[in-house]
Amino acid sequence: MSSFDLDEIERRMRGALNVLKQEFGGLRTGRASASLLDPIMVSAYGNPMPLNQVATVNVPEPRMITVQVWDKSQINAVDKAIRESDLGLNPVVEGQLLRLPIPELNQERRQELVKVAHKYAEQARVAVRNVRRDGMEHLKKAEKDGDMGKDEHHTLGTKVQDLTDKVVKEIDGALATKEAEITQV
Repeated sequence: MSSFDLDEIERRMRGALNVLKQEFGGLRTGRASASLLDPIMVSAYGNPMPLNQVATVNVPEPRMITVQVWDKSQINAVDKAIRESDLGLNPVVEGQLLRLPIPELNQERRQELVKVAHKYAEQARVAVRNVRRDGMEHLKKAEKDGDMGKDEHHTLGTKVQDLTDKVVKEIDGALATKEAEITQV
């Protein structure tokens, strides 16, 4: 038996699906949520860092998020990172505090969020396909090196493809659910 691990392939594919679900959690539908800012990376001290490592994020009211920046020198970097995100938020800077009013979702904003959700889903599909490609290359190499026969290569290749199809279908299902959540008025 070869050193090929189908469970490892599945774990990596599921990882892509979990990242997608986290990103979808950040796509809020009109209500403020601290997780909305989770995907934002700030260029701080010469390195990209998650926003929650340079500031405290709070939700004082349903349509407002506040970001308390710890280091005064990072205020502009945090402001820029939020403005350049796909979230469509415009921070109001008050000293070391940034206030982020969450706009009411109009039809145009809903369509923007749906586009962002589609982009996240496509990134997840690409990640899953990359894991599939890695698995298939591993199988080819194992067969070439004589670690497995043609039949075993074919059987495992089919299992990898079935797993890929299954996870991509779950990604599409998660996208459909999120799209319905965004577009419901």
